[in-house]
Amino acid sequence: METKKRALGRGLEQLFNSENMDLESFEKSVYETATREEIIEIDLSELRPNPYQPRKVFDDESLRELSDSIKEHGVFQPIIVKKSIKGYEIIAGERRVRASKLAGLTTIPAIIRNLEDNQMMEIALLENLQRENLSAIEEAFAYKAMIEKLGLTQEELSNRVGKSRSHVTNTLGLLRLPQDVQELVTSNQLSMAHARVLSKLEDDNRIRELAHNIIENKIPVREIEYQAKDEVKKVKNDRHTKEVRSDYLYVEELLKDRLDTKVRVKENKIEINFTNVADLNRILDILNIRD
Repeated sequence: METKKRALGRGLEQLFNSENMDLESFEKSVYETATREEIIEIDLSELRPNPYQPRKVFDDESLRELSDSIKEHGVFQPIIVKKSIKGYEIIAGERRVRASKLAGLTTIPAIIRNLEDNQMMEIALLENLQRENLSAIEEAFAYKAMIEKLGLTQEELSNRVGKSRSHVTNTLGLLRLPQDVQELVTSNQLSMAHARVLSKLEDDNRIRELAHNIIENKIPVREIEYQAKDEVKKVKNDRHTKEVRSDYLYVEELLKDRLDTKVRVKENKIEINFTNVADLNRILDILNIRD
């Protein structure tokens, strides 16, 4: 165990064992505990992507901007890597690696840490969620992998990644969409809000029909909800069937997407759920409400 702690760096064991973890804390712990001798230059040709990297598409314009900054100022923050059988696997910093290659560099500063596979997976997901938004489908597959490989419940996963339970559930629901419709979401031709409505339908051909109709005719989410309302799967609980509030459902879904928390619109009131003071401050920041 002592060898493992030295390999990870002081404090990382506690971070990975905590209920909620963020990338800033992880990188801060690595950088603060690394000695000057531990920051080394590694050939870019020796680096391999994190095998659990959920991102399949990298934004070219964003990479060019980072590349231009690296050309002018260099790489300020070392990447974090793991020694592998051949070369190194990137734990955190793949965008910096790609941008450095674009900038014509041959080496990059790095810190080596020996993480386990489940930790590699968690860091890869957090880096994308907290730094560069994944597409909804990439996010869904990442959640699915963490649930299956780490044995997490949806509630535990939502706590680990700092997202609401409803967000995790709705995102995973997108994997019910046909593959070709998932690709429309990945390419940003179909919005998350539209996809969420379609994911509640059972007929794949009807889903495809509505998806292409949305794209071709720029149909708003509320109209699609109206068109599909009689086809949406009925969700039942032990006591009663939930009432579908068609007048407010569209607004609720928009606010849920925007605030990433449970929202209810009822009797001319908007109810916004928050879990603690930090979560409340996060919501106030989104709403641009300041003291």
